[in-house]
Amino acid sequence: MNTYAYARVSARDQNLDRQITAFVAYGIPQNSVFADKKSGKDFERREYKKLIKRLKTGDLLVIKSIDRLGRNYDQIISEWSYITNTVGADILVLDMPLLDTRTKADTLVGKFISDVVLQVLSFVAQNERENIRARQAEGIRLAKQNGVRFGRPLTKYSEEFISTIKDYCLKKITSRQAAEILGISRVDFYYHCTKIRKQILHIKK
Repeated sequence: MNTYAYARVSARDQNLDRQITAFVAYGIPQNSVFADKKSGKDFERREYKKLIKRLKTGDLLVIKSIDRLGRNYDQIISEWSYITNTVGADILVLDMPLLDTRTKADTLVGKFISDVVLQVLSFVAQNERENIRARQAEGIRLAKQNGVRFGRPLTKYSEEFISTIKDYCLKKITSRQAAEILGISRVDFYYHCTKIRKQILHIKK
């Protein structure tokens, strides 16, 4: 029987140390720890896929908390069932000792409690994710109402700059002449020309 651990954070600038420290304290060597820095919205994660391929019947998978496995209620339940029933491996959640499938054969009540706790925690994980998204959407909506603009700010061009672009679009001058007038390279000229064309609707491409 082999013991593995899985750690996950949602962003590359977040730290995995707390989870890995917990695994090492439990006695799991770091070379048996798989870790991803990716959202828990689904299971399309490189290291997680490697872990699942390695898991065999009788192995133990340790995670710090249920939301490190994922944040989608239905997918968590499905993945848990696949690991424990199809693969035949066990799962232990360190932050919730009731979620330890190694005890599932002890009593029917123990298995029932474990299943109920899993479903409740999985629901909580997804509900938290949806609440975060709702708060973000509400924040963006209120910010827009208050005049806050999102995305890169538009470049402000002088009248001379715009006039030169117009002359080029009307084929009065060449791109080389336009770039020389503006004192920029032709590469930069084409870049700004594309942006201005999108901003000035009456200039046809």
